[in-house]
Amino acid sequence: MVIPTIIYLFVFFLLKKNIYVLDETLKKHYRKEVCSEVSGCHMKMIKFNRDFDNFKTACIPWERKIKEVESHFGSSVASYFIFLRWMYGLNLVLFGFMFGLVVLPEVMMGLPYGSIPRKTVPRAQQAKAMDYSVLLDFGGYCKYSVLFYGYYNDERTIGLLQFRLPLSYLLVGVGIFGYSLMVVIRTWGGDGGDDGQFTFTFKMFTSWDYLIGNPETADNKYASITTSFKESIVDEQENQKDENIHLRRFLRVLANLFILCSLGGSGFLIYFVVKRSQDFAKLDQNTLSWYEKNEVEVVMSLLGLVCPPLFETIAELEEYHPRIALKWQLGRIFALFLGNLYTFLFALFDDVNEKLEQEKYIKNATIWGLKEYYANYSTFHNTTDIPPPEIPPADVIRGPCWETDVGIEFVKLTVSDIQVTYLTILIGDFVRAVIVRFLNYCWCWDLEAGFPSYGEFDISGNVLGLIFNQGMIWMGAFYAPGLVGLNVLRLLSSMYYQCWAVMSCNVPHERVFKASKSNNFYMGLLLLVLFLSLLPVVYTIMTLPPSSDCGPFSGRAQMYDVVMETIEKDLPAFIGNIFTYATNPGLIIPAVLLMVLAIYYLNATSKNYQNANLELKRKMQMVNDHEHLSCRFSGLKSYTVNNDMLFSTVKCMYVMLKGCVNMNAATPTV
Repeated sequence: MVIPTIIYLFVFFLLKKNIYVLDETLKKHYRKEVCSEVSGCHMKMIKFNRDFDNFKTACIPWERKIKEVESHFGSSVASYFIFLRWMYGLNLVLFGFMFGLVVLPEVMMGLPYGSIPRKTVPRAQQAKAMDYSVLLDFGGYCKYSVLFYGYYNDERTIGLLQFRLPLSYLLVGVGIFGYSLMVVIRTWGGDGGDDGQFTFTFKMFTSWDYLIGNPETADNKYASITTSFKESIVDEQENQKDENIHLRRFLRVLANLFILCSLGGSGFLIYFVVKRSQDFAKLDQNTLSWYEKNEVEVVMSLLGLVCPPLFETIAELEEYHPRIALKWQLGRIFALFLGNLYTFLFALFDDVNEKLEQEKYIKNATIWGLKEYYANYSTFHNTTDIPPPEIPPADVIRGPCWETDVGIEFVKLTVSDIQVTYLTILIGDFVRAVIVRFLNYCWCWDLEAGFPSYGEFDISGNVLGLIFNQGMIWMGAFYAPGLVGLNVLRLLSSMYYQCWAVMSCNVPHERVFKASKSNNFYMGLLLLVLFLSLLPVVYTIMTLPPSSDCGPFSGRAQMYDVVMETIEKDLPAFIGNIFTYATNPGLIIPAVLLMVLAIYYLNATSKNYQNANLELKRKMQMVNDHEHLSCRFSGLKSYTVNNDMLFSTVKCMYVMLKGCVNMNAATPTV
């Protein structure tokens, strides 16, 4: 009985061990297969994410062009083209709003050309309505088209969809500013700066991209690394430079006085030219020359062309760091453009007031003429059922549509700015580069090293040109809906034209400097221009009466009356009460104060976070230094202990050898 039991237990334990081994083998095999499958899926996901990121990068417009410019001219020049690309995206969205909600409904559902007076060229102008000189001044058929304010109808609803065109026109005109404000603030606050520590170490050991397989890309990367080293060296040199502080302050004050005199003179010149153009407008247009017709645009463009180089020459007295000098240059050119623009607006609104008085006179004369017609018709036909006079749309007497005239001035300024900018690049950069390149071999001096040499890319002038042009678009889009589309074409052509010019005709700056990682300064200027562009439009909507016979707001006392009209006729009564309470100054003032307090709180919180971040960096640096010193002390201590052990060992060996020698000396020789 004992032996079978022992055999049974032996077999049982043997089988259990084999089953356990088999189970463990199966589990390992299963885990290996699962891990291989999971690892394979994970690698496929990583590859998919990498390919998708490469696809997104490839879809970024003009990314390769901008990288090529950056590799040869530095990040400061590349920041202009990044800003230009951002402006193109913004204007593309604004064009979608304006075209989809204003222009397209009027074209698809509005009355056709020639049906009403506001959509018809007057009879006296039809003979020359298609002349090139007239169209070049945006008169004739251009003036009575969807490009300008006066073409749009004032009916509350149009088409089968009962589209509310006047309300849409007002909301889109204001919504453009709201969307632009949101995007600019988000972009302004979304970028961050760099740390700036261990700059040369990072550039030395981490700059090269080992995935580059294209020789041209490798050359661009090499040029980019070289340029970045130059930028960092300039920064270090400027940080360690000593200067005579008193002489420097005197020269900077003197430079600012010169620039203030230039700004005042340009503002006076703009005001004088606008007033003289108003006198020219009262004369016969056939007796005026081309310059007299376009004197305002020509003078403003020439001031924008001449003053920036003058400011740059005066700024040589100050000897700022290149990045700080660029900001000062941007601020001064910004003040020039803004002063010229507001001087132009003040003079233009004086002309608007004169046209409003003229419109009242024409309106009163028209009412008197209709009364005379009704009285004569009633007397002659002895009836009270008087039909309205049958007058063709081209023969109807109409007043001056001041909104369209303002829109034409903004369009002409934009077109003039485009022409001057492109001609300046063609003559000042391309022709200059051709002369230097081909006449340098047969000239008396070295044209490349001396005068005229190759041109440098004007960062400040080009950036402020973009910002100034965008300000005109924001202001002029309300009076000329087609202006946004014109600006999209301008920015699209500028990207290709200026990229070609900078790579073909310009050379890098003598003092290459690094641009900030963010475009905060550009965005700050753009935000200020946006706010200042909003003021004339709000003044127009809230204060000036609209023209009585053109535009979507004709027949109303104020432009914003279309909102009240929609609330009263199309919405429930309680919504009107809510809107009335919301526009009460007793609620608006506390809301504004609350917003100011919220902004102050967020600003204080942001500064606290920045200080905490700096403190954390300082503590981390202290910990790293402490660990570094501890490691060095531990190494020194271990080195000392090892030396002590070695000395003790050598001492013991010496004692043992000495004892052996003494023993040998004491033993007698046999």
